[in-house]
Amino acid sequence: MITVPGGQVTLTDRRTQHSWTVDVAPYLLAAHPLTQDAHARTTGTPDGGRLPAHSLAWWDAVRYCNALSLQEGLTPAYHLHDTTYDGDDGDHDADGGITWDRNADGYRLPTEAEWEHACRAGTTGPRYGPLDDIAWHRGNSGERIHEVATLRPNPWGLYDMLGNIWEWCWDLYDPEVYGSYRVLKGGGWYDPHWSCRTSVRRRSHPTLRIEDVGLRPARTLRPQP
Repeated sequence: MITVPGGQVTLTDRRTQHSWTVDVAPYLLAAHPLTQDAHARTTGTPDGGRLPAHSLAWWDAVRYCNALSLQEGLTPAYHLHDTTYDGDDGDHDADGGITWDRNADGYRLPTEAEWEHACRAGTTGPRYGPLDDIAWHRGNSGERIHEVATLRPNPWGLYDMLGNIWEWCWDLYDPEVYGSYRVLKGGGWYDPHWSCRTSVRRRSHPTLRIEDVGLRPARTLRPQP
């Protein structure tokens, strides 16, 4: 886990032409996307080594964070009030009335503001470096997923913030228009260059499972006494 310093970030939605500024407190963020071997150690799923864990729904990501927290003796960040979601798509409320305990020290998904602040790492351009040096995208990936941390990190030591795999965030995308759809950030191995930019926002239903979507765990930093 990397300690991400606090700061301020301005998010932009090109669809609505709306921008908003968010203050971000310091927190912890994984240095690279969750790998298949790490996922296997917690869930017992097949081990794919250092490849990113993928085909994970937002619900899967939330439950993984809680499972990892319990495994490490931490307080789970999420309270899951819906017990009907079993990983299959359906007509039930996929949002499930989930609540986030913001005081918990367990693993969680980053907010969209936290994610973008970490990706930028103090830079101001569309990317934190030349695209081929930092990201697996359609132009250089051979149309396949790659092991994590094989390209150059950003200035804060975070790998694969762009390209390789999209990452779930906590936030709802636009509840008035898209209901329970959640935010995805970062771009993936099959995305064109214009999609692998820090500010790009993608939305998906929280039950979506697709081979270029995974997660990067975060943790809240407790104030020092």
